[in-house]
Amino acid sequence: MNKWHGARAHRAVATTVTAVALTLSLAACGGNSGDKGKDDNGSPSGQSSGPPAQGQESRSGGEASPSASQTLATANSGTFQFVVSSATRDSGGFLTINGTITNVTGQVQIAPNAWNGKESQVNRTGSSLAAMTLVDSAQKKRYYVLRDTDGYPLTTVNIPNFEPHASVSFFAQFPSPPSSTKQVQMDFPGLPPTTIAIS
Repeated sequence: MNKWHGARAHRAVATTVTAVALTLSLAACGGNSGDKGKDDNGSPSGQSSGPPAQGQESRSGGEASPSASQTLATANSGTFQFVVSSATRDSGGFLTINGTITNVTGQVQIAPNAWNGKESQVNRTGSSLAAMTLVDSAQKKRYYVLRDTDGYPLTTVNIPNFEPHASVSFFAQFPSPPSSTKQVQMDFPGLPPTTIAIS
């Protein structure tokens, strides 16, 4: 597995995650707008101090081992292919997405800045997947990538340049939708909306 697979926050937590704080009514956000439901600094209206899911290392480096035994969804931008291999709830109230990103071209590619999102607070992590959101159409809510107590996104960061046809594993952690929700839509810059079944 790629040693550059991104990082998780393995630090002591100060508070409990409030999943509702990182949800956003689709009616209020007007579709795909990422600016609603954020504070004056452009951050989602709440931070997570929750523990990361198993199988992921801290943001400072190390390896992780997301399962690649199945394919839940595939999305293509023309340059990158995203394959989601798992979308799993845990008892702590989190939903963790795992998968791989592949450069499908014959040239070296750089992770687009749009993947980082527009929040100044998370841009300090360098390249990341902080712009990823999940939409629960049935509940009319949008879920943002969780943040730790220092404001770092609980997703892959420090994404390296992609060599031709190279792949990098990724994860992203969100508040868990209610148990009645069986699928969500993944929204990410440059990709078409993609439906993911969750367990």
